[in-house]
Amino acid sequence: MDIKVLGTGCAKCKKLEQLTRTAVSELGIEATIEKVEDIYKIMQFGVMNTPALVVDGKVVMSGRLPGDKELKELLS
Repeated sequence: MDIKVLGTGCAKCKKLEQLTRTAVSELGIEATIEKVEDIYKIMQFGVMNTPALVVDGKVVMSGRLPGDKELKELLS
């Protein structure tokens, strides 16, 4: 699984990266997690509100922090 956390470096973006890494570990998923901070790369995904989460090339969430249960569902 390829996971990208999109965000320019704000506190919520950093928190989403941390939550994602924790959820992946707890679920036992084999995944690569990349933090994308370049605004031009973020815009290529069509994301206008960060933080955003991209799983296998598809934007699954943007503009907010998901709860733990929701995040795990998005990654499953």
